[in-house]
Amino acid sequence: MKIFAVGSSILSSYWNGAATYYRGIYKYLAKRGHEIVFAEPDAFGRQQHLDEGDFSYVRSIVYQPGTEEEVIDNSSDADIVIKHSGVGTHDVILERLVANLAEYKPSFFWDVDSPATIARLTADPADPFLTLIPCFDAILSYGGGPESCSGYSSFGAQAYYNVYNALDPETHYPVPPVRSYDCDLVFLGNRLPDREKRVDELFLTAAEQAPEKRFVLGGEGWADKTIPQNVRWIGHVPTEMHNAVNCSAGFVMNINRSSMASFGFSPPTRMFEGAGAGACMICDDWKGIDDCFEPGKEVLVVQTASDVVKALRETSPVERRQIGKAALQRALRQHTYARRAQQVEKIFREHLHQRSQTIRKVPA
Repeated sequence: MKIFAVGSSILSSYWNGAATYYRGIYKYLAKRGHEIVFAEPDAFGRQQHLDEGDFSYVRSIVYQPGTEEEVIDNSSDADIVIKHSGVGTHDVILERLVANLAEYKPSFFWDVDSPATIARLTADPADPFLTLIPCFDAILSYGGGPESCSGYSSFGAQAYYNVYNALDPETHYPVPPVRSYDCDLVFLGNRLPDREKRVDELFLTAAEQAPEKRFVLGGEGWADKTIPQNVRWIGHVPTEMHNAVNCSAGFVMNINRSSMASFGFSPPTRMFEGAGAGACMICDDWKGIDDCFEPGKEVLVVQTASDVVKALRETSPVERRQIGKAALQRALRQHTYARRAQQVEKIFREHLHQRSQTIRKVPA
């Protein structure tokens, strides 16, 4: 198959948490013999903060915002066309352009933040995307579970599929620790409005309650945040350094954004990166976490800062290694991007095979 996709960025993880997801999905679709074109805008400083790595499994198109029509013209010979959510520039135009293509070929909307999308659509009945949802062959989402599915179904989606984040064992794996990242607990995440309160509650308050422990905070936006003295902020961490960070900390923390936590069934890339490194993960509590890792055996699940402090103080090094090893084995067994790509390929082939010959027009 020839697959054309437009998304935020596959080349840069700068203010772009979806980068690892895109890379895993499209790399392993390419390994299965599919030809991939990935288009992304030159926006938000991402092209000035490119990650290291070989992304030759896609033909990358970097375009200037405002040239969306010309960009979508590149999909003329594609078998499958995908518009990802959150491109960040002219999303409304891109959504209509790709929905228009559904008149001629299978076209999909792939949401990388369905809780936010559904909340937006619920709050604004005049949102132009509402009229386009039924035009797409299907909605794919990296998470959200039953609530995301029911939300999109209520908006008229023809079909809906959950495609979780996963592990690429060629990218995330155990490495020797790096002294500069040495700490008891590390959390990587950009400062966002619906994440900050949860970071305050679970990470920064835990640091205050455990002054003898060393904490590392990574991600953008925290420069003017008041943090405890035992917390060190290290700024944006490129994806090629995530293994070193995850292997240098006693524990790796995951904190979902509040919208993702409330919907549940939204395991972020950080969990699978941590598992790939064999790290002992501490994760906030949300519905569906046991779909991915078994609490207490493959991940430590916490609800309060006191739970975090207890884990830091009472989990022995031997127990940490056992939990990290169990998470790695589970990820390799059930949660690889090779498996996700196989799932996506099946979805696309089914829609190619079953697609109705009836012309579906985009509402005016």
